[in-house]
Amino acid sequence: MSDTASNQPVLPPEIARRRTFAIISHPDAGKTTLTEKFLLYGGAIQMAGQVRAKGEARRTRSDFMQMEKDRGISVSASAMSFDFDGHRFNLVDTPGHSDFSEDTYRTLTAVDAAVMVIDGAKGVESQTQKLFEVCRLRDLPILTFCNKMDRESRDTFEIIDEIQENLAIDVTPASWPIGVGRDFIGCYDILRDRLELMDRADRNKVAESVEINGLDDPKLAELVPADLLEKFLEEIEMAKELLPPLDHQALLDGTLTPIWFGSAINSFGVQELMAGIAQYGPQPQPQNAEPRAIAPEEKKVAGFVFKVQANMDPKHRDRVAFVRMASGHFKRGMKLTHVRTKKPMAISNPVLFLASDRELAEEAWAGDIIGIPNHGQLRIGDTLTEGEMLRATGIPSFAPELLQGVRAGDPLKSKHLEKALMQFAEEGAAKVFKPSIGSGFIVGVVGQLQFEVLGSRIEMEYGLPVRFEQSQFTSARWVHGEKDAVEKFADANKQHISHDNDGDVVFLTRMQWDIDRVVRDYPDITLSATKEMMT
Repeated sequence: MSDTASNQPVLPPEIARRRTFAIISHPDAGKTTLTEKFLLYGGAIQMAGQVRAKGEARRTRSDFMQMEKDRGISVSASAMSFDFDGHRFNLVDTPGHSDFSEDTYRTLTAVDAAVMVIDGAKGVESQTQKLFEVCRLRDLPILTFCNKMDRESRDTFEIIDEIQENLAIDVTPASWPIGVGRDFIGCYDILRDRLELMDRADRNKVAESVEINGLDDPKLAELVPADLLEKFLEEIEMAKELLPPLDHQALLDGTLTPIWFGSAINSFGVQELMAGIAQYGPQPQPQNAEPRAIAPEEKKVAGFVFKVQANMDPKHRDRVAFVRMASGHFKRGMKLTHVRTKKPMAISNPVLFLASDRELAEEAWAGDIIGIPNHGQLRIGDTLTEGEMLRATGIPSFAPELLQGVRAGDPLKSKHLEKALMQFAEEGAAKVFKPSIGSGFIVGVVGQLQFEVLGSRIEMEYGLPVRFEQSQFTSARWVHGEKDAVEKFADANKQHISHDNDGDVVFLTRMQWDIDRVVRDYPDITLSATKEMMT
């Protein structure tokens, strides 16, 4: 089978070798460990096992915020670039915790594929299902890694059936496990006809790989205990009859996912997965934009901001915009047009990320993710181009599900609080609403944990203790309509009206009845639970 599917355009070699993908999973499925092994095999870090180490070394490279370090969860998506097998991998880590699903949704607009990690004992969990549905909305190709095979895990067919049923996607095995739990000895690599054996004695040792000549090779009987071999041969026969072969085009269309089995903590199965991403993962894809889509092979540079992260480096009160390059060959120092403001912007200090380390990016190609340090000029959804007024589309902002009032512990610091809140709103960490009546702010988030993260970041980064208070409002909706109609509506409903950080009119509701009343009494007004972050 050829490396490229028939309908992929011929891209310049530098762009064609890019693989830009996110890792999605339920919390605790082993995503962080897998990320670390990717970095290890990509030569980006020297020592694996930092996840299990004590003290300062304990957290992995992609979790750089204090709260993530304390809690052991990833709450902000970070990007890492490294080379593997002649390809440039751009890996975007996503929060596994459901309270941060909006950040994940936006991250998925910036990648060309997703690697779905599932736990061999637990199968498809609720958060995996939610994230998968987001991928489905974008027809993202998905490659699956079934982790923790060295622990007691479910029957292989059961896992595959569950993925096919719950996620409505065809599954093709790229490898097949031999034994499970304590009896797990390795996998048969179906795509390359090799036997991969796991070394239980040394977690950081790469598995032994034995080339075999088909499933009747006598080497198999020498290396695999008889009872395990018999069961394995029976299963692989059934798999060949029941499951579809790997069809590259179906993978690229998002209708089929290849599945690899392994144990990330034991460094097992990870390199086969990486080789699969290199060989079968999509090249950089066109980006939706107005008035036309942006193709990666275009000569002129274009890119869009899908995430803003403030204070990545506490020593410099900086803000970094994560930009997905959509086309062209970017060089440091280039002047690009900031489409929203129509102003030129010299990109003099762009950075490439190696987890929390950064280095100056002298150049970048379509598919790469670079960071642009700035003082608030760049927002989520912004597009940068070599002059053409293109605007990337499809980067949504969702109505918050929880609303609370917020006040500074010291009333004299309310100006400081406003500055901190505006920064977090632009970063996409929370929605901030300024009510038309009364003082103070209302903060909206998707999940309760975000309030804790926000409170701790405002205190750490601004030295400003805050308290959140119960709000009478339960949801927020953006108000759309003709300018006069919106003004008239806002005037008549002052006690419900607020503005978000972009100055857009927002209707705060206490109950469903409030929304029903607007629908009934104001036919020329629409209330929306999402806002396109397009500027």
